[in-house]
Amino acid sequence: MSRDPVPPKYPADLSAFRSTQSGENAPLPDIKPSTASDIAAFVARARAMSPFAAGSRGRLLFALDATMSRQPTWDMACALQADMFREAAGIGSLDIRLIYYRGIDECRSSSWISDSAKLARLMGAIDCRSGETQIGKILSHARSEAVASGIKAVVFVGDAMEESGDDLCARAGELGLLKIPVFMFQEGHDAIAEQVFRDIARLTGGAWCRFDPGAAAQLRELLRAAAAYAAGGREALQRLSTTSATQLLGQMK
Repeated sequence: MSRDPVPPKYPADLSAFRSTQSGENAPLPDIKPSTASDIAAFVARARAMSPFAAGSRGRLLFALDATMSRQPTWDMACALQADMFREAAGIGSLDIRLIYYRGIDECRSSSWISDSAKLARLMGAIDCRSGETQIGKILSHARSEAVASGIKAVVFVGDAMEESGDDLCARAGELGLLKIPVFMFQEGHDAIAEQVFRDIARLTGGAWCRFDPGAAAQLRELLRAAAAYAAGGREALQRLSTTSATQLLGQMK
């Protein structure tokens, strides 16, 4: 991933986005390394909580790494995001909030969006910029949304992890206790990212899946499966007869 510092360039429709640089994103204190038993304990507590509330309007936090190496996948996601709405339309209804990070300490989220055309316009106004990952801010923002907006799930698409894995796992554990699954969709084969992405998925009761660079069909199916869950829960995901849906269900136990 390129890290050449450049001034952040904001989207044309800046009013549609708001910064997530608030106190909730302050650095966490030192945390002991997560162990297998820690992860198992978090997952067990998350599973014991109440099941998905059927009949409510689905809300999905759609998080993207928009640093320079992500440009091809960003463009691909722009073309595929309408499939999430189409999948959800056959189940119920879906609102999506886009959140992305890029550049030097830039992390922004949109308002709630209920149609694919508006989401496409917002995404089309954003270009990727060099910088390091800010996954911790995504997870902290998701926790706030879980309390304030009742999100059903989080989707993250990225290829790298350049933060403290222990800090990320601590934040993921909080989401797990709130019963908010995080679907970590990894592009490529970065081993460090894979280890932490898998832990985040396990801690939240979500799932981790890899897709090949430039594989639009794979990403499309993963996004459709996540949208089905956000709109209708496990039952909707079970009815979606795709390989991606089976992969996600196999991990969401």
